[in-house]
Amino acid sequence: MPSTKYTLGVDFGTLSGRAVLVRVSDGAEIAEAVYDYSNAVIDERLPESGVPLEHDWALQDPDDYIRVFAQTIPSVLKTSNVSPDDVIGLGIDFTACTMLPTLRDGTPLCRLPQWRANPHAWVKLWKHHAAQPEADRVNQIATEMGESWLPRYGGKISSEWFFPKALQILNEAPDVYAAAERMLEATDWVIWQLTGNETRNACTAGYKAIWSKRDGYPNKAYLRALHPQLENFVEEKLLPPTPIGARAGGLTPSMAQLMGLRAGTAVAIANVDAHVSVPACKVTRPGTWVSVMGTSSCDMLLSDKEAMIEGMCGYVADGILPGYFGYEAGQSCVGDGFGWFVDNNVPPPYYDEAKQKGISVHQVLEAHAKNLRPGESGLLALDWWNGNRSILVDANVSAVYVGMTLATTAHEMYRASLEATAFGKRVIVESFINGGLAVNEMIACGGLPERNKLFMQIHADVLGIPIKVSAAKQTPAVGSAMFGAVVAGAAAGGYDSIEEAAQHMAHLKDEVFTPNAKNKTVYDQLYAEYLRLHDYFGRDAGSAVKRLKQIKTGS
Repeated sequence: MPSTKYTLGVDFGTLSGRAVLVRVSDGAEIAEAVYDYSNAVIDERLPESGVPLEHDWALQDPDDYIRVFAQTIPSVLKTSNVSPDDVIGLGIDFTACTMLPTLRDGTPLCRLPQWRANPHAWVKLWKHHAAQPEADRVNQIATEMGESWLPRYGGKISSEWFFPKALQILNEAPDVYAAAERMLEATDWVIWQLTGNETRNACTAGYKAIWSKRDGYPNKAYLRALHPQLENFVEEKLLPPTPIGARAGGLTPSMAQLMGLRAGTAVAIANVDAHVSVPACKVTRPGTWVSVMGTSSCDMLLSDKEAMIEGMCGYVADGILPGYFGYEAGQSCVGDGFGWFVDNNVPPPYYDEAKQKGISVHQVLEAHAKNLRPGESGLLALDWWNGNRSILVDANVSAVYVGMTLATTAHEMYRASLEATAFGKRVIVESFINGGLAVNEMIACGGLPERNKLFMQIHADVLGIPIKVSAAKQTPAVGSAMFGAVVAGAAAGGYDSIEEAAQHMAHLKDEVFTPNAKNKTVYDQLYAEYLRLHDYFGRDAGSAVKRLKQIKTGS
């Protein structure tokens, strides 16, 4: 009788990396382990040298990614008592755009003594927003030159994306730029370390680096206009992309030994954490909105047609699943904003109650906020604690609370924050519907749908559509494990397509958040006011929140 087969999915997040061992036959999550990055998010000073960082910087240490493999995979193998002989494949996913400069052999510049104290030699995390001036130039030159790719990205390229970050390195540290023989996504760098093969995945290339299956990267004339030294950027520092779902190679003997796996174990081409979640949510056809809700949120939609949507992060042919255009949008700050509120704005009685009941402060706030009816607090907020990803694509806007009085309570503000996030999601969804794409239902995954039921019910009420939830505890990691099963192939005990893998390995919970019609009526009124604030503070180049940012930074 053949032995049971397993695959590994490794999900690299903002603060940690997580490995999940998944049974191929039914997608059961057998064991998981987490490694918290030793250097976390580097946003104040560089490790060791103590070099200070300016406002809006967010870096990481690539060696933390290797420590994820060294710590988590031996742990899940030990916990599960699964033999390495029965692990047939491995897939990884990553936050994006998270990029770094390296030598031609893949050595990160930040490992080299001569560059260790230079911030531009380190990994720029997805939420590194200090490249906003470069993003503005990317957009300005593209508009002036009538670049055909700009509408494909909703009319704006974000400061979070690849070219603004690369241009910032060139502008502020030309010596680092010159030394960088490769600039690549961290997700591709990790695959390089696992297999010894340098690859570039089509997902991040398409969504974050302005590449398309039809037209390739931006042309030399545009790149030269952006900066003379960028003219040959593509040929000098990038590789042609490889489609998702392809095999990147097999584990090298050294990496296999580090993790306790077999050398040659199949490794899938790298992917993005949000996009790999789509098949893990059992979505393989158009019409279902998938939202990954955690630190930030990322939204995906499959379609068989092209449409130009304001403020979308882009659409890419075969970018999420083969045969469809994959659309992406999102919100720059979700869970991070709620965490900020709890850390900085909650008075002692809430902490006392949490201690007394043995629950978290978030749970206390949720319980009190649940007793409020929509509109009862008189509050309204803009969800821009970390700028706006969609649809404004602007890192220079900031959050706003309206309607506060001396009687305002912490749980009222907390509920207003939850509602603001839902209103922001509705702006995005409506932009897609207005652009001619079908949105029939929503499936959510990530940490927040698991932890905060009020958050999910508010979303259903505000959006007016039912919301289902992925059954996977670690949806991105399960999605990566599914691609690991695909590159292993049916002959090794896996599957020959991601659709087949989704049929067997992906599952949804029975729970469905159904819109409350009474609440929806009130939220429609509040949403109209949210839109007024959204346009007043977000679309006016001289709005107060943007002027405050300029005064703060002295720009």
